[in-house]
Amino acid sequence: MLSGRLRPDPMGLKSLVFGIVGLLGVSGSSLSLSMSTCGKSTAEDATKEKAAVEVALEGVDTSGLTPRERKDWGQYVSEFLSPCQNVPVPIAQCVQEKRTCAKCLPAAKYVLRGVKDGMTREQIEKSYKGRFDADKVKNVPIDGSPIKGTESASITVVEFADFECPHCAEVVPALDKLLEQNKSNVRIVFKCYPLPGHPHGDIAARASIAAMNQGKFWEMHHMLFANQRHLEQTDLDSYAKELGIEVSRFHADMQASATADRIARDKKLGEDLQIGGTPTIFINGRLFDGRQDMNEWITLELGGAANVNSAEKSAPVLPDAGKASPASSSKDGSRPGGDAGTKK
Repeated sequence: MLSGRLRPDPMGLKSLVFGIVGLLGVSGSSLSLSMSTCGKSTAEDATKEKAAVEVALEGVDTSGLTPRERKDWGQYVSEFLSPCQNVPVPIAQCVQEKRTCAKCLPAAKYVLRGVKDGMTREQIEKSYKGRFDADKVKNVPIDGSPIKGTESASITVVEFADFECPHCAEVVPALDKLLEQNKSNVRIVFKCYPLPGHPHGDIAARASIAAMNQGKFWEMHHMLFANQRHLEQTDLDSYAKELGIEVSRFHADMQASATADRIARDKKLGEDLQIGGTPTIFINGRLFDGRQDMNEWITLELGGAANVNSAEKSAPVLPDAGKASPASSSKDGSRPGGDAGTKK
């Protein structure tokens, strides 16, 4: 029976303290284990990590990467499967063993470019699958749209654009050069995709269709992009006269329901394809990632993966300013930085 004031037992207190210490694991080995969870790695871990990042592939120049970027790239190409379904090995293994998949080396370079551009693993993997996975090819019907190039071309480049979008204007000379360099293999298809934030986008699109009805679409196309700050009706009439277009018919076609329907079909197609802004480009049904090199993309589509190195030595097809994905205007007409893409 307990009575009076409780008195501490020195021996019991000492046992309690050692018991707590024991539970906390403050012994030599336990302390070391605990500290390792705060970021310190063992010599064995360091060896494994070093081995994982040392990936060198013949034909891939990684000298411009930082140590961290080289590590990330090595990890990705060691984990992402090769583009060829009959070669179910990682990209790096495919290249090192010279497997019968002509797309492996271009795939390694594709991943390299994403790393250089500071993309996250998730972004790179998504872009990689979009470029190489068979199920990522979309049905993009031409549907009577204006075409420039050979009808029988093996590569079809479809551009969704807004005539008042400054980024779309930047892409014009690049696509012209692409066609000039690949006359027998490439054709360009234009889809009207006027954005709500561009007040003159719709009237300019109607002007282009009206000009197409008189065989002058591409002439008007270039005229509109060259004069984006001047897209009032009087300006459009002036361009029509300069191009030898009969103005009264031009006016009638601009207001025709058939013209509005054509533009609406293009916009509906763009929405179905879930495009995020303009310019958006599809190459043989694949969404083109503007951070990539279009020369390499086209070369691979032509089946000349072995010639990708020679394509790299030529002038780039798309200027940095004209890269579709990062520098496109969004659906509301704004740019990624927040500038409104309206008439200046």
